[in-house]
Amino acid sequence: MKTIKQLDVRDKKVLVRCDFNVPLDENGNVSDDFRIRKTIPTIRYLIDKNAKVILISHLGSPKGKDPKLSLKPVASELSRLLGIEVKFLNDCVGPEVEKAASQMEKRQVILLENLRFYSEEKANDPVFAGKLAKLADFFIQDGFAVCHRPHASVVGVAGILPSGAGLLLEKEIKILTKTMEDPSRPLVVIIGGAKISTKIKVIKRFLNISDHLLLGGKIANTILAIKGICVREPLPDEEEGVLKDVEAINLTDPKLHLPVDGVMSLANTDEKYLRTGAVGTVKKEERIFDVGPETMETFKKIIASAKMIVWNGPLGYAEVSPFEKSSIEIAKAIKNSGAFSVLGGGETVELISKIGMIDDFSHVSTGGGAMLGFFSGDSMPGIEVLK
Repeated sequence: MKTIKQLDVRDKKVLVRCDFNVPLDENGNVSDDFRIRKTIPTIRYLIDKNAKVILISHLGSPKGKDPKLSLKPVASELSRLLGIEVKFLNDCVGPEVEKAASQMEKRQVILLENLRFYSEEKANDPVFAGKLAKLADFFIQDGFAVCHRPHASVVGVAGILPSGAGLLLEKEIKILTKTMEDPSRPLVVIIGGAKISTKIKVIKRFLNISDHLLLGGKIANTILAIKGICVREPLPDEEEGVLKDVEAINLTDPKLHLPVDGVMSLANTDEKYLRTGAVGTVKKEERIFDVGPETMETFKKIIASAKMIVWNGPLGYAEVSPFEKSSIEIAKAIKNSGAFSVLGGGETVELISKIGMIDDFSHVSTGGGAMLGFFSGDSMPGIEVLK
């Protein structure tokens, strides 16, 4: 796979697929610029090469053209971060866009409108991909978070133009590959979150690779319920294959660490009702919303011994403040461990960003589903097409 440094992009028009799928506040301004900042090194590299830089991305899942999901606020944020004007175009294909691209000056940066305003983007329509490719001489993929999507701007364009990986994508692949193939040991993997079907492949793979696998969140509750330990927790409405995979997990595996206690509340998450107890003592009207103190002590001791740590998914229902405690404690334990740490997953990154600890992790992945896909060994169309 070629990278941006192996392509002669000097003085050329370069189309860069970014992932600017960022949250906007009620006023339509960017409320978290994490993903934007991660792409800045690639953009600066191209500017230094006197390239003409055309940035493309999606935002949300619009049904047609939706002004609330315009990328215009991202252009303003980019202008601020780069210290230069980033010109915004209110479309991503068509005569006006082609004209603007043909008239670009060296070192100029423009951002096109939301790709998903066109249904052809997700359909990987070859005509739509051709219209995007027509704008530039080279294509750079720097949106790791979309590399598991077979979309027009991910695989279609890369099949037309000379292509390569941007600095961010190159870094993501390098670090995540090392985690899987040559980790520093002990390797401790922490997996939380809600839906086990999205992470069962990762769980199975890391049971073979890691030295310790710590599970929390609804995922852990689901395993405990299927295994008959946490009988009051509802069984998930999952496909049969997932249930069989869970049933096949050996609870006596010394690598596997599940919660032994939890913080319970009523099924409607009434914050006034909180009870801590063993996972087998859940009452009919209760649900487990966070891991308990005894589990946390065990988890923290294991983390302290680690040389490399991977974390994806909060250990509790972190959207509600009483149940974010264990995830915050885990973050602090990882920081204190001194281990090389890899963090991923939208909810996890959002929580760590909120408490101001993003810079305490060695690598924070921009990919949620893409990170899981990479760890699962699934095909990554956006990476495969660059090979």
